[in-house]
Amino acid sequence: MSYFKNLITKFIMMMQKRPGLLAVFAFCSGVASYVLVERKESFSQIIAILLLVSWIWLIVDNWLRDKVEQRFGVAVSPNFMRFALQMVQQESLFFALPFFLAVTSWNHPQAIFTSLIILCAFISVVDPLYYRKLAKHSIFFTVFHNFALFVVILVTLPILLNLTTSQSLGVALITAIIFTLPSLGNLMPNARWWRFPLLVLLLCILSAGLWQLRSWVPPAALRLTDITLSHQVDVEQRKPVGSIKQLDTYSLHELGLYSWTAVKAPRGLNEKVFHVWLLNNNVVDRIALNITGGREQGYRAWTHKVNFPANSVGKWQVQVVTESGQLIGLTKFTVTQ
Repeated sequence: MSYFKNLITKFIMMMQKRPGLLAVFAFCSGVASYVLVERKESFSQIIAILLLVSWIWLIVDNWLRDKVEQRFGVAVSPNFMRFALQMVQQESLFFALPFFLAVTSWNHPQAIFTSLIILCAFISVVDPLYYRKLAKHSIFFTVFHNFALFVVILVTLPILLNLTTSQSLGVALITAIIFTLPSLGNLMPNARWWRFPLLVLLLCILSAGLWQLRSWVPPAALRLTDITLSHQVDVEQRKPVGSIKQLDTYSLHELGLYSWTAVKAPRGLNEKVFHVWLLNNNVVDRIALNITGGREQGYRAWTHKVNFPANSVGKWQVQVVTESGQLIGLTKFTVTQ
């Protein structure tokens, strides 16, 4: 028993002396999990479970504090629990970051969401910003806490439960609020009673707003490895014949266009995506496509569009989006007279 007591004590002291070490470890584990998740390796699932368990641990921190003292003889102070909260938030943000960096379209509002994760991860590492600026403002700190929880749930649900991107987003928004509620007493220890319902209302409004802006949230479980436009597809080889970035209206109407895509997804995940055709930023068509996860090169499939507007001249886009409207990737082409 004394061995475990010494081990826990050493871990606590090491993390307090080298808080940046955890951020490096969390980021590396996120990279490793991102690589392994497509094969549904147990390593990535174990890390996902540990992250979720760590949040549950924080929810029952008062009970845990007494049990640790009884079991190991280690008195866990409130200051340590505040450090533990910072540690779990830091671990969650840095773990999720590689997933979002890999799928973000930086010429899209998705860049704002991923940049926000980067900013929050940076704040979680810098103690003067975290304790002297953020932690002193209970409302901002609670929103920060809720956001870190939302981000990690959004990543872990597809890994553990094979939920679709749309399902994961909805469940993550609701679960983050529910899991934040038991922590409000610790996050706002001396707040007046009316602040709690007001803060819950604020979190609900922010979640509803994020749902309305869900196209800004990168689909962490999916990644577009290739998208090509062509007049033909080699069905046996399951690949496009040629690539088109510009064509005239005659070729467009006579031959139509194939939109060929390869989308990587975790093994066991079945997802419906859409090819959305836009002319001068106006939606012209929306074609459904079912994909299956687990393929090393991504699930290769295509749609064939033959019906185009009479006046098709202009700048076109083909966007690959989820059922909830989250952008996976896109390609552009131009139609001339």
